[in-house]
Amino acid sequence: MKKQQLNNPYLLFLPFLLVYIGYVLIVQKSVLWGDEIRHYDEAMRFASGHFIKPGGPVEIRNGPGYPLFITLFLWLHIPLLLLKLLNAVVTYLSIVLLFKSMRYYVSYRLALLVCVFWGCYFHNLDFMPYLYSENVAVFLSVFLLFLSIKAIHNQNVLKNKYVYLAGLVFAYLALTKVIFGYVIICMLGINVLLLFFMPKAGSIKKTALINLVALLAVVPYLSLTYSLTGKVFYWASSGGNNLYWMSSYYPGEYGSWFSATMLEMDSISHKPGDSKRKVDIIDKGAAYIPGTIDSIQKHHEAAYKDIYRFDGVQRDEAFKKHFFENVKAHPKKYLINCFSNIGRMLFNFPYSYSTQKPGTLLRIPLNGIVVLFTLLCMLPTILNWRKLPYLSRYFLFFSAVYFGGSILGSAELRMFSIIAPLLLFWIAVILEQFVRIRLKSDQPFNL
Repeated sequence: MKKQQLNNPYLLFLPFLLVYIGYVLIVQKSVLWGDEIRHYDEAMRFASGHFIKPGGPVEIRNGPGYPLFITLFLWLHIPLLLLKLLNAVVTYLSIVLLFKSMRYYVSYRLALLVCVFWGCYFHNLDFMPYLYSENVAVFLSVFLLFLSIKAIHNQNVLKNKYVYLAGLVFAYLALTKVIFGYVIICMLGINVLLLFFMPKAGSIKKTALINLVALLAVVPYLSLTYSLTGKVFYWASSGGNNLYWMSSYYPGEYGSWFSATMLEMDSISHKPGDSKRKVDIIDKGAAYIPGTIDSIQKHHEAAYKDIYRFDGVQRDEAFKKHFFENVKAHPKKYLINCFSNIGRMLFNFPYSYSTQKPGTLLRIPLNGIVVLFTLLCMLPTILNWRKLPYLSRYFLFFSAVYFGGSILGSAELRMFSIIAPLLLFWIAVILEQFVRIRLKSDQPFNL
């Protein structure tokens, strides 16, 4: 391989892009499935000039970041296939930006090794052929890391363009995955607290400004949700649903989410006149043990009938009411479900009433490596805390806040993938600067 190609990460990691594009072309389908249906419907509504359904209840099922992305393609009459292929492009760019970020702190060889691992992180393939927001969120998290590094290495604070760009990317990440809205607040609070003890620390000032810019950038959206709901800092009306399932206290249920279609409360159908909106209605019971639907209906039908007396935001509040009641009555079971949630985020296991599948074993190695190195790097991190580059500490806290918040509501493997490259960055810094691996050359038994 030529030296020029080795020094150009866009060329160096180009094979991953070709593999990703080929995978999307082979696997993608011309029908919408799962979250694709919701994202497409919201994009169509945005394209018609409506934030919520006209004349209907106030329902904000997720942040507007990804549906707005789709809206642009609808306005330009670009085939949705290209939007799916864009998932391949942004995942490839996440490899490039992660490599460029690492080169500020670690050697070429280690950066290359870690980024090849990230390129082979096949969990990113799960939703790449679909209109899901996960691949875009992964790219945004790495882009935030890259811009934050550029901001830290720029001497100015207020006149630092990278600070403002990082803040805008952070804001768009929050609009794409609303949990990051709470991460903004937590990280801003941490930065403000640190500034009381270290008021002259330029790096802390820059990240505090990044968080402040992000918060100001999402104010228009939060103002809109406030005008519609009367609630301050209201991001979406889907949180209560996830919390409800996490509070399930029945035997054999571990906090994983179930569709309301199982309880015959919601239905999905085609819409006449829209050739792009062909939906794939999958029998959700096919992935579960026999009798699952009967058990779900027996345990949750009464609660759902009570909850579905309401619409929109009121329904979200009803879900949260049942959540708090369940947790108060069964706190131990909720903690067990939170522990199960960690397993689902890391290893895609356990799911309530789920059949055992050999494919689950394929989920263990990649995140197993990340978890192993995370645990191994904790001690040198603690021992060398003040010597660590500031951003490695910042994004370690960033990841911990996100991960800790995610386990409180029903989560899946795809949620962890968003912060995996940030943890890889921190791990690489620790391995480069504070860990030495030496193979013993002496032959055993004096042979």
